[in-house]
Amino acid sequence: MTGNDTLTPSRAFVAGHLLVCSLFWGCSFLFIKLMNGEVSPLAIAAGRGLLGAAALAAYVVWLGQNPFPRRDEIRHWIALGTTNGWVPNVLVAYALVQLASGPAAMIQAAGPLVTAVFAHFLFAEERISARRLGGILLGMAGVALLIGPRLIEGGGTALGVLAMVGVTLGYSVGNLYARAVPASAGDPARLALGQQVVSGIVALLLALVFAGPSAFAPTGGHVPAMLALGLLSTAIPMAVFMRLIRAAGPTKAAMTGYLVPTVATIMGILVLKETLELRQIIGGCIILAGVFLVTTSGRLARTA
Repeated sequence: MTGNDTLTPSRAFVAGHLLVCSLFWGCSFLFIKLMNGEVSPLAIAAGRGLLGAAALAAYVVWLGQNPFPRRDEIRHWIALGTTNGWVPNVLVAYALVQLASGPAAMIQAAGPLVTAVFAHFLFAEERISARRLGGILLGMAGVALLIGPRLIEGGGTALGVLAMVGVTLGYSVGNLYARAVPASAGDPARLALGQQVVSGIVALLLALVFAGPSAFAPTGGHVPAMLALGLLSTAIPMAVFMRLIRAAGPTKAAMTGYLVPTVATIMGILVLKETLELRQIIGGCIILAGVFLVTTSGRLARTA
């Protein structure tokens, strides 16, 4: 399967979509942290997915479309609902019990590095240049600096780091899959809807099986945070992001990695009074420098 868009989106289109996605996704770390670890990761993922699905279903109906999946959409909904949905949603909720929002978001910021490697083998227009390879290596060095000591420490912190690595891999695979979905089954709003439907339903079933209905009892004390997470930090940015990735490709879309950790870190410091170690700041800056090289190499090459 290949990409389907023939027109190059304007810089204003890309920048506007990136800003919206980054702002709302960056705040998702805050909303999860505000639940104080009292709501289980499965319940958070279920609530996030179901609220996002409800909002997106209403949006699709408003567009005059049927919110139920067509036969050719089902497999795409399942794939995206897994790679970009319930798996990363559960993992990030678990990780934020162990980690501060800033370092967690910095690990996730390495997503464009992974995306670039995978995209090299899948899309002819996403080949790795010398500049992009240098960015990947630099970014990975930043990741090693950021997470290395935490892995050595072991325990819950190490598991939280590994969970965020899983989040990064899941989003990278999901973004590439979304790029490859054929146009006949690739309407951005419907892809976003399907992703959240599958994400919410699977997480709900897992929560009921492994924790029972009591898993949702603590959400009663965190309704504002859950609503904000499901609507502001899931439904809105996902619909915008699907539109962006279909128009601009996975590497440009992955540039949300610049601003998401910045927003998450600022909100963590201002609202949650979190602090950052010097090593974390340096590692995060190195990662973002690598992401910059990866995501700008194509544009610079075309300009040259």
